[in-house]
Amino acid sequence: MTNRYLVRAGEAPAYSPANHTGTINRRLIGRENVGAKHVEVVLGVIERDGGALPHSHPGIEQVCYLLEGSARVEVGGEMFDMLPGDTCFFPADAMHVFTVTSEKPARLLVIYSPPYAESNARTTANLPKE
Repeated sequence: MTNRYLVRAGEAPAYSPANHTGTINRRLIGRENVGAKHVEVVLGVIERDGGALPHSHPGIEQVCYLLEGSARVEVGGEMFDMLPGDTCFFPADAMHVFTVTSEKPARLLVIYSPPYAESNARTTANLPKE
């Protein structure tokens, strides 16, 4: 018997998000699996020196809760280091960077509101021009 509102992380499909390196995500809560309309929760595992390249999410707020590892974050002109148990907030439209600094991979919960649904149309990258 399956429960419509229970999601087991190991059963959620893995994907590599755009604008990230060394990152595997699993969408735990979203429209497609539990019918969530206003929030999305993702479990991310990021290798050492991997993470999010400079980008923003127009109209989407993001929260990151670090479960394991350590990371350096840049947002809104501030730079800080995160340890397990720390939480950071990325305001809608704010350019941000997230880089793992620990030897072991970082594990984090990422919450988006409204849902991001990994749409490239909802990301603004700040990548160097070739």
